[in-house]
Amino acid sequence: MRRTLRLPYAWQVRTRAAALVAASAAVLVAVAVTVVALAANADEFGPPELKRALALRVTQVLEQATLREHREHGHHFGEHDGQVVCAVAPFGVHPEGAVKVAEVRWVYAHHMCAVTGARQSWATSVRAAGPIAVRLAGRPTVRVPASGGDYAEQVRALVPERCHEAALAGFADDEAIEEARRRFDGRRG
Repeated sequence: MRRTLRLPYAWQVRTRAAALVAASAAVLVAVAVTVVALAANADEFGPPELKRALALRVTQVLEQATLREHREHGHHFGEHDGQVVCAVAPFGVHPEGAVKVAEVRWVYAHHMCAVTGARQSWATSVRAAGPIAVRLAGRPTVRVPASGGDYAEQVRALVPERCHEAALAGFADDEAIEEARRRFDGRRG
């Protein structure tokens, strides 16, 4: 004969309540971990206007560079090629945690620059793109990774470790590219 042990009703209620509390605690911990992870991977720019201001500042540095400066950062545009139009998407700053442009010494960003050229469309224009590091303190300086077989290592050497994933992810700001395309169309002759 088989006997079934039946727990008293009060014990069953307490067991269910404890299971519900444990499940609720697990959900809260999961939510907290997700929020912390999202915050850690979120833009490090603080206020959104900082990211916009840095994108504008780096765009100006690139577009106002001389032909010699462009050659120094790996862009080989000729004197008669047209105007340079750039899209910029920042993904990091130094010092980390800066909240004002005046506090930022280095900006790490993806860029895409195109040359307007005679009868060139955006789709057929000469372009240069990739991650860059731009020093804003003092005279602006642009650094680009060297092209070649060890390109990923060059990128990693260019930006802080906390920015490696973003630097290698590629340009993902469609709005910035579309804005550059509109300016390109307005400037080509």
